[in-house]
Amino acid sequence: MEQILLKKNDKLAIEGGVPTFVEPITPGVSGPSVVDEEEINAVTELLRNQQLFRHRESSETALMEKEAAKFIGVEYSLMVNSGTSALICALTGVGVGPGDEVIVPGYTFIATASAVIATGAVPVIAEIDESLGLNPNDVEKKITPYTKAIVPAHMRGVPGRLDQLLETARNHNLRVVEDCCQSVGAEYKGRKVGTMGDAGAWSLNYFKTISAGEGGLMYTNDRDIFERACLASDPGLPMWQAADHVAEWHNEPFPRQTYRASEVLAAIARVQLGKIDQIVNHQRSLKNAFLSKLDESRNYIQQYVEDPSGDTGVSASIILHDKEMAIGYAHALQAEGVDVATVYNDGFPDRHIYSYWDAILEKRSPHPTGYPWNDPAYKGNVEYSKDMCPQTLDILSRTLRFDFHMNMSREQAGLIGDALNKVDYVLG
Repeated sequence: MEQILLKKNDKLAIEGGVPTFVEPITPGVSGPSVVDEEEINAVTELLRNQQLFRHRESSETALMEKEAAKFIGVEYSLMVNSGTSALICALTGVGVGPGDEVIVPGYTFIATASAVIATGAVPVIAEIDESLGLNPNDVEKKITPYTKAIVPAHMRGVPGRLDQLLETARNHNLRVVEDCCQSVGAEYKGRKVGTMGDAGAWSLNYFKTISAGEGGLMYTNDRDIFERACLASDPGLPMWQAADHVAEWHNEPFPRQTYRASEVLAAIARVQLGKIDQIVNHQRSLKNAFLSKLDESRNYIQQYVEDPSGDTGVSASIILHDKEMAIGYAHALQAEGVDVATVYNDGFPDRHIYSYWDAILEKRSPHPTGYPWNDPAYKGNVEYSKDMCPQTLDILSRTLRFDFHMNMSREQAGLIGDALNKVDYVLG
């Protein structure tokens, strides 16, 4: 594929110049873009053996749990059917339930807040900052006598401000469940994300670092949390425990929903786990190629990344000084052949932004009682509105996100950086 890179003082493509990318970059994602015969053979062998139930000796699910725990560096892990389910099980594991409030960021998938509701607790939405993760200062303001836990979401491969958030949690005796669904494989100061709080959660959804199409993983070093999470995942678990990898239970069983993982998903996930270093290393090389090309700018700042060596490299973000400038940059970059847009603007229904969580903002309940907000156990009074986190909306309206994936080359990532320099030079 021949690429033509123009000098900074040449005409922008949006003004009639030759675009940076003559041909579009081949689309791609993370894990699914490296699926090959290995995943196909793993599923084929499983189907031939006709062993499709997880509660059996040496099941694919049990092996995935063991291998993932070793990779993450924890004692216990539980595979379930989605990242949302992993969060629900983790929250149940740490004791979240009716009457509790849980602080979540205003920039995360709606599932983060929905998982809180699924436990019977009430989500409290807090501001983000230039890390695009929870703002520790606003978290401090949102703590009430009913706060039980904090859920930092490590968005788009970049860990949040964990040190400050963990300190806040310790000072207020709060639990921390790390939402690592978008940062599978990321690290924070030498440790895998999800291992510094009380529990962590992965997603194995199509768009994640490694993927089985769907699936999730909850993990912890706390035996009690793990047991409660296991019981929350499968109401029939006591009937299967003799065949399960858990030898002895210390918690009395309690009935909950079924979030059992599929053996087919586990078979795919095990193969993908073996490719995680390949994926993360390539994405990091792409991000480094992009960042190394950037000239110093007076018009934007880069997303604050507390531990640059630890993120998965799946994205890079810049934050312009105002919304109109960000929109102008986005249009100019699109004309250059770069797939980019502002994270938040009118008419862009991104469910990763709280203002589009209509079902939560309007406190819609599956039951006429208005559960969980009107649960008699809940004594708080949380109110929501689309403009309740103005700092979050302001930052996201000025943020451009550049994505990197397994079908992209280092040369292409560098050219994206060159295109940004060109636009910045002309429009700035």
